[in-house]
Amino acid sequence: MEISIESEAQFGMTWPRWQALIKQVEAAGFAGLFRSDHFTIQNAPPDQDALELIVSLTYLAANTQRVHFGPLVAPVSMRDPIMLARQASQLDDLSGGRMILGIGAGWNAREHQMFGYPLSSDNATRFARLQEALEVITLLLRGEGYVSFAGRFYQLKEAALFPRPTRPGGPRILIGGSGPKRTLPLAARYADIWNGDSLSPAGFGERSARLDDAALKIGRDPKTIKRTNSVFVLCARTPEEFERRAAGYRRFVAEFARLSWEEIGHKLRTEWSALVGTPAEVVEQVNALAEAGVEELMLHWVDTADSEALDLFVEQVLPHAR
Repeated sequence: MEISIESEAQFGMTWPRWQALIKQVEAAGFAGLFRSDHFTIQNAPPDQDALELIVSLTYLAANTQRVHFGPLVAPVSMRDPIMLARQASQLDDLSGGRMILGIGAGWNAREHQMFGYPLSSDNATRFARLQEALEVITLLLRGEGYVSFAGRFYQLKEAALFPRPTRPGGPRILIGGSGPKRTLPLAARYADIWNGDSLSPAGFGERSARLDDAALKIGRDPKTIKRTNSVFVLCARTPEEFERRAAGYRRFVAEFARLSWEEIGHKLRTEWSALVGTPAEVVEQVNALAEAGVEELMLHWVDTADSEALDLFVEQVLPHAR
């Protein structure tokens, strides 16, 4: 199982922090470095710094040699899929084929209201837009010659992207989410990679089996879809370390503000399916996910300034993970 980092960059990501994180992740042997794609946090102010996604990934592509990378995930409610396909294709070329294009429907109502993006309160509308966006992106990246599309949200008329992707079909497409009615059928049809967000080993296995069924239903080999899972982490060796790590969650999650670190850990473990405990305990939890069929584990990194926690994971968890 590969292990990657996903930075929750809306929680104070500045250029010095991003540059330091890139160096640390590349040197430590992680498989990839992913980015959330938000203007700001969901809750009320105070807001934090948040580097723009495509600009920050361009820097990453030009300043790394090994890790794969991408958005986890870019919401089509704010990102025009035509421009996104063009940007992703050229980032894939710049990096020698390491870009992964993560795509989602969008959910953070506050940032949509702040900047005037139409999120829609109707899930059916959100997913209809996501499906059209996926169709447009795959036509532009994987289609041959000039392509046309007439949809409710997007239109193409004899369109083609130049330069054409160096990698046949362009960057791999990742679809995140676990909903059996809408998300998994979309992943079965369009995704090279499926990301089940915050699933326990049992939950991951169940949703992965549903994805198999959805793929077989349309005549696709389920083995052609990579299975990944993203989880939050609270790992420490002593009560003092747990308290420091829990402070990051208190700053960014309103319901955690007055909880003890033990209560935060319990909620993360039971309600978020997070990795919580000492390094040895986290190793057991990581390996349980590998046994459930997770091919790549993305670790949600909340505190963008906590390089010490990342060092602990690298030294005492990564070498023992399967």
